[in-house]
Amino acid sequence: MKYGITLKISGDYALFSRPEMKVERVSYDVMTPSAARGILEAIYWKPQIRWIVDEIHVLNPIRFTNIRRNEVSSKIPVKGSSGVNAAMQDPEIRPYMDVAENRQQRASLLLKDVAYVIRAHVRVLDARLEKGGDQIPLPEPEAVGKHLEMFKRRARRGQAFQQPYFGCREFPVRFELIEEEADLPKPHDSFAGEKDLGFMLHDIEFDADRATRRVRSTTPHFFRASLVDGVIKVPKLPFAIRA
Repeated sequence: MKYGITLKISGDYALFSRPEMKVERVSYDVMTPSAARGILEAIYWKPQIRWIVDEIHVLNPIRFTNIRRNEVSSKIPVKGSSGVNAAMQDPEIRPYMDVAENRQQRASLLLKDVAYVIRAHVRVLDARLEKGGDQIPLPEPEAVGKHLEMFKRRARRGQAFQQPYFGCREFPVRFELIEEEADLPKPHDSFAGEKDLGFMLHDIEFDADRATRRVRSTTPHFFRASLVDGVIKVPKLPFAIRA
């Protein structure tokens, strides 16, 4: 088994929305690296680490289906005299939204019967937070190994901080830790050869104030995805990662 973790995930439906078609949502052909990172973080995450997705294996044939859902066009405000923050200070305030007035139907083109394998590793962003038994900072290899073992222990037990999902919370993820190379499932035979998937969202760069952690701006980054024998090799992130 290579250095890092290997996780098999599957589900009935998935929706990895293309940013250029998000009104009537249309999914990418396969899971994006940022969606894979979100699934790993739902199982195990700490402020001082970052998951780096190395490969995505596509196990099932790519199949699309259409659905139409009732959604609401707005949400209850957080700020303001009738917002969530005010309600937390004063129990007499009851934030509300009229669903009937804000309801709208939207169509989605989503994926059906999906299954992937994620290969990823951990990068420690702030070694000062990694303390051993004597409160001595751990060397980076030991700190990384500690986080990988904690992830594996949680994945074996089916534990997660929150239910991981495929793009929308209605589409939950089933996950299974792969610990031996012999147990690694093979991509479907139809993926033999190379297939160009076009430009795909790689990840989003957040520019945040280090003192307040307030996000000042976000920048999406894209890459040209290619599926070779059912495997997407994820390139290195084009921006620096900071704690």
